[in-house]
Amino acid sequence: MSSVDFRLYLVTDRRQTAGRPLLSVVGRAVRAGLRAVQLRERDLSTRELLVIAETLSREIPAAHVFINDRIDLALAVASHGAHLRESSLPTPVARDLLRPPQLIGRSVHSVEGVMAAECDRADFVVLGPIYETPSKQEYGPPLGLRLLEQAARITRIPIFAIGGITAARAQDVRRAGGFGIAVVSSILSAPNVEQATSDLLCAIARAE
Repeated sequence: MSSVDFRLYLVTDRRQTAGRPLLSVVGRAVRAGLRAVQLRERDLSTRELLVIAETLSREIPAAHVFINDRIDLALAVASHGAHLRESSLPTPVARDLLRPPQLIGRSVHSVEGVMAAECDRADFVVLGPIYETPSKQEYGPPLGLRLLEQAARITRIPIFAIGGITAARAQDVRRAGGFGIAVVSSILSAPNVEQATSDLLCAIARAE
């Protein structure tokens, strides 16, 4: 049985909160049912990231917090786990450094990437971009649901689809074999954070 017990994964970007404090927006989403957050403020200093991670863990204990690409900070705050890029530390190395039951997620951009993450015993992957989205243009054209479907058919690792995911598209992602969805602006930029979170969770549940 998978140790991943959430279906909605929020990736942070404090520039997309419409001027609202990041911790406030995340807290509102968690109170609406969100259970997993990836802290991904890659331009901040180690100390700045540490303060945010500690505050998230202390003030929003209902959320599983994953630290992006920082094993040291994941250990320092005893977070739920770490999230690694394809170019980051190999999963087995990260596994040796982290403490059970901390989890490892990986970002991947191909079926081969999903398969490699599964072979390395990552706990889950975030695959994308599935749809067109400005925030993921550096990774090339959207992969599409067909590629997600192919990856889900030949692997067992939980796959979270990212890139242009909305509540309207969440059911299509789940029906294509996605374990869950990962979002940024769909929650962070929403005028009503609670409603946006609830709509995404309901869309996922309807596809169960």
